[in-house]
Amino acid sequence: MFIGEYNHSVDAKGRVSLPSRFREDLSDTFIITRGMEGCLFIYDQTEWKVMDEKINQLRLTAKAARNFSRAFYSGAMEVACDKQGRFLIPPQLRAFASIERDAVIIGVSDRIEVWAKEKWDDFVSSDAMDLDALTETLNDDGFDL
Repeated sequence: MFIGEYNHSVDAKGRVSLPSRFREDLSDTFIITRGMEGCLFIYDQTEWKVMDEKINQLRLTAKAARNFSRAFYSGAMEVACDKQGRFLIPPQLRAFASIERDAVIIGVSDRIEVWAKEKWDDFVSSDAMDLDALTETLNDDGFDL
């Protein structure tokens, strides 16, 4: 399980250090792709297969399903950490997520998210992180803590 928040710098080649706690739980190679809210998602090989199975269950006749598949898979790249624990964020994914110098890497249970620091700071200060309001909304959907 991936948890925590870590701030890292991106070097001139687009490499960023992956927290050592995360490296311990990842396979030698892992998948990075477009995520939601303008961040990047990282999956280990096992979770990637789970996501692949879920996406393949979507109805091909649904335009939203086709578009989601295109966006999710076309951005996906298999990457690995070098000996210093850094991995390369491909240029098109850096552009998608607006990652230039500073990145925030967070653990979200079954995946890792990589955010541009500015976007993460905006997200954290927004209503999206209002746990009280979120809990009330989720309680309406049957979620109970």
